[in-house]
Amino acid sequence: MLSDDEAGSEGTGPGEDAGSTPAAGPDPTDRLGLTGCDVRPLTSEDARAVFELMAAGELETIGVVAVEEADIVSDWQRPSFDLATQSIGVFETGRLVGYAEVAMGRWADAAVAADHRGRGIGTGLALWTQRVSRRDGTGLVGQPVPHGSPGELLLRSLGYEELWTSWVLEMPEGATIDSQPVPDGYTIRPAEDEADFHAAHVVLEDAFLEWSVRERGTYADFAAQVVLRPGFEPWQIRLMTERSGEVVGTSILQLGEDCGYVSRLAVRRDERNRGLARALLVDSFAVARERGATRSELSTDSRTGALGLYEKVGMQVTSTWHHLAIQT
Repeated sequence: MLSDDEAGSEGTGPGEDAGSTPAAGPDPTDRLGLTGCDVRPLTSEDARAVFELMAAGELETIGVVAVEEADIVSDWQRPSFDLATQSIGVFETGRLVGYAEVAMGRWADAAVAADHRGRGIGTGLALWTQRVSRRDGTGLVGQPVPHGSPGELLLRSLGYEELWTSWVLEMPEGATIDSQPVPDGYTIRPAEDEADFHAAHVVLEDAFLEWSVRERGTYADFAAQVVLRPGFEPWQIRLMTERSGEVVGTSILQLGEDCGYVSRLAVRRDERNRGLARALLVDSFAVARERGATRSELSTDSRTGALGLYEKVGMQVTSTWHHLAIQT
């Protein structure tokens, strides 16, 4: 059986560990076994092209575009990630037709243009991610893929195994969660300054490390993905505080064109079973609506056991993803 004991971070996104930069980048002579294509590490100027490639794949496989260019920009600016050594792009006549990245030798993402499948690009990228994992000494590499997608079929054919399943859930337009009064002595407020950002990071890391086997994520990586994310404003970090003012829970809200997405939600272990998480969720969705969102989303996975909780408050699963991995 595969295990997920290597350092890293959860899911699609995002790696949050410190990690060290590999001593050497991709071999410039590594053509991935491809002919007729240009192959090179990506640069920050490629973020838009990667977004368009990923967006086209999501529209095909799950029917909507979930990724935002800001997701890519914020992931790439993590101090623990190095584009020159941990990414690769496949270009044909200047067009990006395939790409892959591997954070900390463990957390991969990849995509291939629909009109370029069947040419070995996906297999070449998958094998490249395995080489990066071996180079960086982690022993395991994997990535999330939509259920039933070409990516899932390819990785399973290459011997990848499922470590966990994740779901994206939506509170449909017009629907609301039943109110959840904030218990006496507790207050929900927006973050205001750097001290609040650090407090939110601590609560999140403490909570997620209860079930995710990885090293503790650094504040620098958290800040890159949240505080320094394009379009961020402090009100997007919602804080639950107790009487003394100490932060005991947090919700991180991202606002798209019509959707409020709760990217992270956590309550300190000793403060649970008081309705705080649900109160934070109700608050986040309400704030998103006030800011123009017509629907709200979040994601969870089988490691947390929270799917039933979200379904009980009226959320509906809109897509299913499998985290597939292989020993390297």
